Amino acid sequence: MAKAKTHYTCSDCGGISSKWTGQCTACHQWNTMVETVVDTPGVNRLSQTVHKSLAQTAPVLSLADIEAVDVPRFGTGIEEFDRVLGGGLVSGGVVLIGGDPGIGKSTLLLQALANISHSKSTLYVSGEESGAQIALRARRLGVDGKELKLQAEIQLEKILGTLADLKPEVAVIDSIQTVYSDALTSAPGSVAQVRECAAQLTRVAKQTGVTIILVGHVTKEGALAGPRVLEHIVDTVLYFEGDPQSSFRLVRAIKNRFGAVNELGVFAMTEKGLKGVSNPSALFLSQHDNQVPGSCVMVTQEGTRPLLVEIQALVDTSHLPNARRLSVGLEQNRLAMLLAVLHRHAGIAAFDQDVFINAVGGVKITEPAADLAVLLAINSSMRSKPLPRGLVVFGEVGLAGEIRPAPRGQERLREAAKLGFSIAMIPKANVPKQKIEGMTIVAVERIDEAFNKLRELD
Repeated sequence: MAKAKTHYTCSDCGGISSKWTGQCTACHQWNTMVETVVDTPGVNRLSQTVHKSLAQTAPVLSLADIEAVDVPRFGTGIEEFDRVLGGGLVSGGVVLIGGDPGIGKSTLLLQALANISHSKSTLYVSGEESGAQIALRARRLGVDGKELKLQAEIQLEKILGTLADLKPEVAVIDSIQTVYSDALTSAPGSVAQVRECAAQLTRVAKQTGVTIILVGHVTKEGALAGPRVLEHIVDTVLYFEGDPQSSFRLVRAIKNRFGAVNELGVFAMTEKGLKGVSNPSALFLSQHDNQVPGSCVMVTQEGTRPLLVEIQALVDTSHLPNARRLSVGLEQNRLAMLLAVLHRHAGIAAFDQDVFINAVGGVKITEPAADLAVLLAINSSMRSKPLPRGLVVFGEVGLAGEIRPAPRGQERLREAAKLGFSIAMIPKANVPKQKIEGMTIVAVERIDEAFNKLRELD
């Protein structure tokens, strides 16, 4: 029997090489080349059919002649999930949701699909669990599955046949890595199988208007497994974040063609499944009986939602030749830069001190508006003196020691005032035109000025 021809495909970008290489020549990523069987002529015809179907001929129009209309949406019955989706699901949209094993992806989708089934026809396709397992989970969660259709299948052609027969309005594929097509010779989960199966399902979604939600596996680094083209094909990409040992989960939108990116949904895992958290700021604020040194509250912006997060700092004398710098929830390289600014422009040296920074609650802060809070927390820990009660801060710190404004400053201040904070130290450019009731605004332009005004508040 003749040996099947193989080549090597990059799992990140889909680049092809005839020989194995440690580094992909297209995207320059290391250890991403995977051996795959060369597609047969039937497979090539399948791929051509998929791409032709995705790009059907359309008349050429002037952009000014095309009517811009809002995309109609429908809710899932879970407010936090709808927030991340940008207001709800879209007919014909394809959503990809990924996360660590056991974090709650299937639980959330089963709850959402059960809610949708009361008003729309739905289908849950499971490739990882049997129907009995899903029925047991539905009973444990207390969801009503009378109108929810279920199919345990991993063959793409049979799934497409079910979609054509039942014509559901919403379908969940759990998961895309388990689905395979008979037209391809490679194993389920391979680059070719994932790419072609996702393209076939996307074609069906666009042609029939069915909303398809794909569940994706993640790598050990936390990125979605499979070719990067998978994220380009779909309309929305969601990531589940959080420690599986904790009861709280975060769902973040990384890509959304129908809404804002970086939206954040906060859930609590209970005996009856995932429940939305109405006041997520309470999760990220520690409840101290008395003010403690090294603790500073900041307002971060996640999509359209302002969140209050507690930044904790611990500064201790180092007994090592090189002092340690550890940051959890914030960028570690930025911490080293802020310590240099602290020394250069405020005269506070920490070269012989170990500095540890933590964002309480497991939240990850990516915006630079946390800079001022980090420096105030470090200074508070070094002085062993707590910050004034009711203080909230935000602002970006530049290398010249200036404090730059943060976007949506007024929304941040309103959220802080609503939760009872009475003093806000903010960049001068973020001072609101109208006074916010019950809140004293302390405007600063430079980091040394911030420390001077902080001593006045003490």
